[in-house]
Amino acid sequence: MIMPKEATNTMRILQGLEHDSSSARLRAALAAGTAPDPRFVGKLVERCAVEPEFQVREMLTWALTRHSSSTTVPRLVEQLRSRRPQARSQALHTLSKVGDRRAWPAITRALLTDADDEVARSAWRAAVALVPEGEETELAEVLATQLGRGGRPTRLSLSRALIALGAAAVPVLRAAMADPDPGVRGHAIATERLSRDPDAGFEFAIEEAKRIVVLGTNGQEE
Repeated sequence: MIMPKEATNTMRILQGLEHDSSSARLRAALAAGTAPDPRFVGKLVERCAVEPEFQVREMLTWALTRHSSSTTVPRLVEQLRSRRPQARSQALHTLSKVGDRRAWPAITRALLTDADDEVARSAWRAAVALVPEGEETELAEVLATQLGRGGRPTRLSLSRALIALGAAAVPVLRAAMADPDPGVRGHAIATERLSRDPDAGFEFAIEEAKRIVVLGTNGQEE
């Protein structure tokens, strides 16, 4: 029996997503996004959880954004309960790109404070992209509990998320600028500095925050 051309192409793409070659997987993901088909969604989401190559993961995410959010969002939300950190992180990343606010209830405090830095960073970006109007303050309060966490990439991600929340983040940053923990205090000061002068860069803001912490002030101008 000769299979119709469309069915043959679908099978070829699905098989390509499992290929040993990263180049072949990249081409398959590109093809899945170029010609969206609901039959691809499950395999694309599944592959996101285990794909080792960054470029391929990005193409998988792009392919998913090309499909109907009514099909992709439920599948991605399921991944947020996975024990595999990459599954949670990539699902969050993809949800931030899809931009469907129906996913907002799934961005839980547990994800925003996840022990895995990559998961937490992806959750912060997704939360800022999906937060409904009027809930920014509550989100800022949760994000502020993570000030002082991790290394430079993690701290920069959190600073960017808080800055993106605008006025909603101002009170929590001011409170954190007087925190007894120097790591929290310094991170809050650096974030506030960066919000006022984005061109200065994060490194300058961090160094300035260190100086202020050493001097024993909270960095707030009179």
